[in-house]
Amino acid sequence: MTTLVVCIDRAGDLVAETDPPVVGREAVESLVVDVGVEDPEDSQVNCLLEALRVSRDLAEGGDETVVAVLAGTDDTISADRAIARQVEGLIDDHDPDSAVVVVDSAEDERLVPIVESRLTVDAVDRVVVRQARDIESTYYLLKQFLADEELRKTVLVPIGVALIAYPVLWWLAGPGVATGAIVAVVGLFFLYKGLGVDAYLASLPGQVQQALYSGQVALVTYVVAAGLSLVGVFAGAIGVSELGSEGPLILASRFAFDAIPWLTGAALAASTGRLLDELIRHEGVRSAYLNLPFGAVAVGLVVRGFSAYFLELADVFRPYRIRPIDAGPIAFEGATLEPPGTRLALFILAGVLVSLAGVRFAAYFSGATVEQEFAHGREGGD
Repeated sequence: MTTLVVCIDRAGDLVAETDPPVVGREAVESLVVDVGVEDPEDSQVNCLLEALRVSRDLAEGGDETVVAVLAGTDDTISADRAIARQVEGLIDDHDPDSAVVVVDSAEDERLVPIVESRLTVDAVDRVVVRQARDIESTYYLLKQFLADEELRKTVLVPIGVALIAYPVLWWLAGPGVATGAIVAVVGLFFLYKGLGVDAYLASLPGQVQQALYSGQVALVTYVVAAGLSLVGVFAGAIGVSELGSEGPLILASRFAFDAIPWLTGAALAASTGRLLDELIRHEGVRSAYLNLPFGAVAVGLVVRGFSAYFLELADVFRPYRIRPIDAGPIAFEGATLEPPGTRLALFILAGVLVSLAGVRFAAYFSGATVEQEFAHGREGGD
């Protein structure tokens, strides 16, 4: 197998005093010495040495190699045609089976299709000088980036829109508003891509369609959860509007206090639907899904307790009073939970108890499921 190893010089600087192509290992070695002595900083010296190295490695692997230097006369179309004629002459003289092209610049790399149109090219070896590696690597990365349509749409289009919108907003609302708006939109875009919201939204219609066709319970419970969440946000907003001008911590605490029961119900509905789907689909359920409803209730209790605690400290709420109970022989006159930390402690205790109950329930249910599977396995083995 004969492999043609060619080094391309489109501008013709390497062989200015000889007629191209330069063929043969000895001729190329002599050319390396001449060019290196004339201009040691020329990157084309490294290109010639790389061609010699590739030829040596292929020869050690058992291939017959022909190393050559193709050169044009100037930076015009006539130079490309000259290199095409040189390739055809090498094919007629040596009849190679394939070629390896060695280049040191993007300008020379443009001529690779000329070789490919006349001979099979097994590899293109790009020589990057170590001192200029960062610059050359950056160029190739930019070239690949601009060739990728998806990356162009993802990066260049938003940057272009931002650059167009910035002077318009500057003229309409001033520099402060323009800068803030552009930064906010760019930040939202980064979050949109970084959190994978685009991929989720792209797959959402298919998931909804699959859920409708398969009759999943979670689809209904998700709709219920969305409705309860909207009610919770609305209830929290009403509670905040009743306070008037208060500090941000008080407003946030009131919003959480009024919204948390509805948001907890939404989380409970969504987790219950997911739990039922797992139970129906797999005839069993993992302990993580069993913990979801209990965890939602426990978190809701703790958050509501802290929000009530802050509101009591700010004198928005009075100390909580337990109403009297009269049930025949059992009578309770009622009590006031003072200091404010008492109510917080009760809510935290209730949250911990609910969480422990969820862990216990999940462990019991998982253990029962394992025993049933083990029993079925024994029956099948018998």
